[in-house]
Amino acid sequence: MPHYRKLVGQRCYLSPLSHEDADAHTRWENDLAVAIPLGDEAYTPTSLEKMHEQIDAALRSQAHVFSIVEMESELTIGRCVLFNLDSVNRRAMFGIVIGEKEYQNRGYGQEATRLLLDYAFNLLNLNSIMLGTFAFNKRAIAAYKKVGFREIGLRRQARIIGRKAYDVVLMDMLADDFGESAISAFIA
Repeated sequence: MPHYRKLVGQRCYLSPLSHEDADAHTRWENDLAVAIPLGDEAYTPTSLEKMHEQIDAALRSQAHVFSIVEMESELTIGRCVLFNLDSVNRRAMFGIVIGEKEYQNRGYGQEATRLLLDYAFNLLNLNSIMLGTFAFNKRAIAAYKKVGFREIGLRRQARIIGRKAYDVVLMDMLADDFGESAISAFIA
């Protein structure tokens, strides 16, 4: 399975989205343990054919979607994305999933998040990245805070799952909040 090391960390790297990863992405979106914390993915059955269509659309539009690849095994363990890009106001939304459960809670998500933020702030020249996560997803909230995101608000009872309403925690990071850039190493 070919991957391309677009943004490289210590234990994982981000590779442009590829049809070779469609099976893994389909598996994650159909696994409720993975999909419920993501949001809308839990409500729609996803076939392999539909995933290939989504990948085709992302490739055609040059969407900023990356597979997260574990360095040693070359296994695709997740994906991350910048969406709703606004080039006038230099902002975007952020999303991530570590779909392979044995790689969850091991720091891969934080490393991939830092890589994508470096790309967003230092290549795309964005100024503000925002995300929303469900209040019940304490693990994600803690990981985002470790990377440098700050809570900026709450959308109350924004998601209903199993007849219970959950808040969405809104978080953001500004370019000035972001630390050292690995991308700067490529500038002579």
